[in-house]
Parts: sequence; C-alpha cells; structure tokens
Amino acid sequence: GLGDVYKRQVTDVAREDAVGVLVREAEDAYGPIDLFCSNAGVGVGGGPEAPDEGWALSWEVNVMAHVYAARAALPAMIARGEGYLLQTASAAGLLTNLGAAPYSVTKHAAVGLAEWLAITYGDQGIKVSCLCPQGVRTPMLLGGIGQEAGNAVLAAGGMMEPEDVAEAVVAGLRTEEFLILPHPEVRTYLQQKVGDYDRWLRGMRRLQSRLTARP
Repeated sequence: GLGDVYKRQVTDVAREDAVGVLVREAEDAYGPIDLFCSNAGVGVGGGPEAPDEGWALSWEVNVMAHVYAARAALPAMIARGEGYLLQTASAAGLLTNLGAAPYSVTKHAAVGLAEWLAITYGDQGIKVSCLCPQGVRTPMLLGGIGQEAGNAVLAAGGMMEPEDVAEAVVAGLRTEEFLILPHPEVRTYLQQKVGDYDRWLRGMRRLQSRLTARP
C-alpha cells in the first residue's frame, strides 16, 4: 500500500533527486498521479539579519520543493492532458507574517509560482490550487508560540485543527478553486490590502507595535 511506499522513501523535498524518486515510486506502484500535494514547509523567523542558512532553507523548502514537484509530475500530466497540483503556501504569502521575513518572503514566492503554473498550463488540462491557511495546530506553529512570529499568527486569528483544514482542501479541490482559504477572514484581509495598501500597512504597523510592547 501507499504506507509501504512512504516507509521506504521519506523524502527530503529540498533535494530534486529525492522528489523525483518519490514521483517515480508512486507512479510505479499506482500508475499516473492525478493529484500531487506539495505540502512541506519550514518556518524561519527574524528579518534581514536572519542567518544565510535560514534564508536558504526557507527558499529550498518553501519554494524550490514546489518547483521540483512540478518538474517531476507535470510532464506526464501534460502528456495525458490532465492533472492537479495542490501547493501549500500560507496566508503569509498573501499578507505577511510579522517577525518572520524569510517565511513571509518565500511564501509570497510560493503563491507567485502557483499563479504562474495555473496561468501557463491551465489550457493544457492542468489544474492548480494554492492553500493559504492562517494558524493551524501543527508542531511548526506550536513551536513558535511565545516568539514574535508565532504570536502574530495567533493574534491574527484562531488556531484551526488540521482536520478542518483537510475538509476545506477537499471542498476547494471539488470546486477547483485556485485560492483555498480555510480561514475565510483571509479573503477580507486581502481585499482590504489591495483596496488601500497604505492603510493596510499602517494597520500592520500598529499590530507590530502591540506585539513588540507585550511583556
């Protein structure tokens, strides 16, 4: 079963060769891939002063892993004239995540890549969805509570259970939505941002000040 494939190949998505092996093993075991979920992510906090290693890791996992998945899975999908890529970004890729420049910047890039894939291959039968949740109860977020980036996520909205996010994903895939937003308020925040960018920035600075002033 699929569990046996997973046990044999735990994939380091920051390595293109490892992603290629994963795709080949899945195809050999089960045939053509109808849906590829590119879900791995890493949270690195700080600003420009964050270590180069943190910036590089963020880029490799939050962006290049999606590139490698597309390189590996798309050719067969395009040849068949059908296929679906689900790429997990974050609400941070539409808005931002205070206290976490490497995370925010690379999640913006992930959204941009998903947009590009949807535009470029949509007429060839390829569907693309970009998952952009806010806080989800995962080890990555739980490990950031008490730090500025984690506190900012919690301040922006409630923490959603993974099962609820999965239900939102299934619903979004069913209707083939590009943006899957398990936290519906993200759409409102995004509309406010593009409606008046300067006002949105002022509001985010106020939130930044409140978080920084916390004891």
